[in-house]
Amino acid sequence: MAKFMIKFIYSSGSWARMIKVADDRSSAVRTLVESLGGSLEVIYWDVQSSAAYALVDLPDAVAAVAVITATSKTGAFLGVEAHELLTERQIHEALTLAKDASIVYDAPGSAATEPSLRLATVGAQEPWPDDATVTRWANGDGSG
Repeated sequence: MAKFMIKFIYSSGSWARMIKVADDRSSAVRTLVESLGGSLEVIYWDVQSSAAYALVDLPDAVAAVAVITATSKTGAFLGVEAHELLTERQIHEALTLAKDASIVYDAPGSAATEPSLRLATVGAQEPWPDDATVTRWANGDGSG
């Protein structure tokens, strides 16, 4: 199971209805999450932003999107977000993978700043146009 933090940002209309009848929102979220094969750990309410944060275990990101979709369609929320959370062990595994992957990944624009890197990664292709050609093309003064 994956751990998610679901943020429910309630509309003013929802707050008005909850003031009239303070129903059990934990029970509603628990029922929804369990119907998707997950479990609710806890719900916290953010006093400042009028939002609720639910920590849940769900089978996968598809189930998290189902939570977002099922709750958003009600119109009761200004927004619903799902954020997958990682354990300390998982983040270390991700960092190890990133270190290995960074060897083969070129940052956007690196070819413009490091010509030797561009030639090594894309081969002997046509050289990039010079600044005058780019300016003429951008101004519509030629095909460049």
